[in-house]
This record gives sequence, C-alpha cells and structure tokens, in this order.
Amino acid sequence: MSLEEKVMSLMKDAMKSKDEALLRGLRAIKAEIIKAKTDPGANGTISEDTELKLLQKLVKSRRDSLTIYQEQNRPDLAAKESEEIAIIEKFLPAQMSEEDVKTAVQAIITQVGAVGPQDLGKVMGVATKQLAGQADGKLISAVAKTLLTP
Repeated sequence: MSLEEKVMSLMKDAMKSKDEALLRGLRAIKAEIIKAKTDPGANGTISEDTELKLLQKLVKSRRDSLTIYQEQNRPDLAAKESEEIAIIEKFLPAQMSEEDVKTAVQAIITQVGAVGPQDLGKVMGVATKQLAGQADGKLISAVAKTLLTP
C-alpha cells in the first residue's frame, strides 16, 4: 500500500471520528504528495525515496515553526505544530538515538579516513546518505563536528 493510499484511508477514518489534529496532519501530507506528483518529470508518480524526503521536509518545517512559536510564547500554535509532527512521524522510519548516530558517524569517519574539521564535508556526504530518514541532519552534523574536533 502506497503512502497516498494509507493517508487517504486514514483521512476517511479521521473525518468519521472528527479528529481535527489527525485530519490536519494527513491533509498536509496529501497536499505535498499531490504537489510532488504534479512536478515536471514526476509523470504522476513518486518513489518511496521521494515520499520519505517529502515527509522529512514536512517534519523539519513544522519543527522550525514550533521553535518560532515557542520563542514567541504562542502555546496555541505550538501545540498544533507538535500534533502535526507526531502524526507525520508515524509514517517515517524509527529515528536513531544520539548514541546510535554517534556510533554510525564514528564508523563513517573511519571509513572515509577523516582526521579533522576540514573533512566534515566528506563525512556529512556519506552520513546523510547512509542515515537518510533515520536521523535528523542537524543531529548528524553536530555529532560529526564533535567527533572531528580535537
């Protein structure tokens, strides 16, 4: 079952149960799927990899908004963003813990032969590909910088 089919099925259930938060999150996912399908070159279909990137983008934008709302003391809007993040994350693979990311990045540093901060680009290139969907880019970057700094 594709992501779009799952979302549509859950949307029907959310409408029946009048679950506004779930419906809001699912509608956001559906809108992004439709947008991705209509992009030039998509031919009306999107791959699982594209779906994953799409979901990650949605979560990232909501996390950014959440941070802003919290800084501006807007708990009402922050709560909505938190609800949507939780809903969208259900469709993403399980996220790695910081310790798991640290272990994976250390292995990548050894693999590429990185010795210092000047090799951060090499490490990040490999790490973002290997850990795609499993860890946040900011976390990967922070861990890599920490491990590469003497």
